[in-house]
Amino acid sequence: MFPERFSNLPAYAFPRLRALLDVHEPGGPVRHMSIGEPKHAFPAWVSDVIVEHAAEFGRYPINEGTPELRGAIADWIKRRFAADVDPETQVLALNGTREGLYNAGMALCPEGSSVLMPNPFYQVYMISAISAAAEPVFVPATEATGHLPDFTALPVEELDRAALCYICSPANPQGTIADEAYWQQLIELGEKHDFQILADECYSEVYRGEKPAGALQVAQAMGASAERVLIFHSLSKRSNLPGLRSGFVAGGPESIARMKQLRAYAGAPLPMPLQRAAERLWADEAHVEENRALYKAKYELADRIFGNVPGYMSPQAGMFLWLPVADGEAATLKLWQETGVRVLPGAYLSRDTAEGNPGQGFIRVALVAPYDDTEAGLTLIRDCLFDQE
Repeated sequence: MFPERFSNLPAYAFPRLRALLDVHEPGGPVRHMSIGEPKHAFPAWVSDVIVEHAAEFGRYPINEGTPELRGAIADWIKRRFAADVDPETQVLALNGTREGLYNAGMALCPEGSSVLMPNPFYQVYMISAISAAAEPVFVPATEATGHLPDFTALPVEELDRAALCYICSPANPQGTIADEAYWQQLIELGEKHDFQILADECYSEVYRGEKPAGALQVAQAMGASAERVLIFHSLSKRSNLPGLRSGFVAGGPESIARMKQLRAYAGAPLPMPLQRAAERLWADEAHVEENRALYKAKYELADRIFGNVPGYMSPQAGMFLWLPVADGEAATLKLWQETGVRVLPGAYLSRDTAEGNPGQGFIRVALVAPYDDTEAGLTLIRDCLFDQE
């Protein structure tokens, strides 16, 4: 009586983590460093905006986002990426970007095609492909490829079969940034083989050094098809508001129209008071700069603590460390049993391939806690996993 299409899905990363760890007692006070849930304070005025517009909880929300919200998003895209989008036809508000990343496959991917994605990757990419009756194609993002997938290495017939290509920059989990040259190469590949690029840029505002380039700005500068690239952003990481569930997708008008049509049936629009708060948040950069400075301090902390660890990668961006270990699951369990620190095995973010699992020899460590808590947790990780090797 039940469909078979999802019967062989792997367990999601965090239920797997609970199954691995929770049958054992922690070896110290529990420190959660497994999930990328920002712990920095969000702007205090957000609550005021929601209260001010609380009467609008009595209205059905506008499905595609209020004109004011879509206008604020378009203005932000112009300021941040020097890219032009029409807020009426090229912007769609989302209830968090996970919804959009999933529904993009449902709305845009023809059955029987393939969907390219990095490995390791955000698992919703794979589920979107499977839901659309397409084949997920896992492209390694390892040290050998600069921790970004080398789509140019795929056979021509594989590229011709692809309908969509997911790519995350700054990358989750590695923190690697796709530069303009990388985007140009990928967009040229998409133009040549006619696949769309779904650019997951949720970590674009958490970085050190130069701000990351965006896929849409590069595509427009190249004169690529307006439908070639869709970008996905949210306020979860940028503004420390994962519970607000406010994000957006922007791109070609035909793609947005198809996603909007699906969302009219299957979406969960953001409540109006939350849309009002999101309008203000996209218009304000002061809190984003403050947040970025907090992460920069923790990048430097990680460099100090792990700088002598062989294979350590100093993060360029994002909110994770991708630490090399002999075995990710074994290291995660050891850390839990001896210290109480919870991290995530890298293999839980990857898929097995003929060449092995590219996340097997890593753990992902979230840098989301306040500075002192992060310092204590990272020190425990170093002392438990690396000083004895």
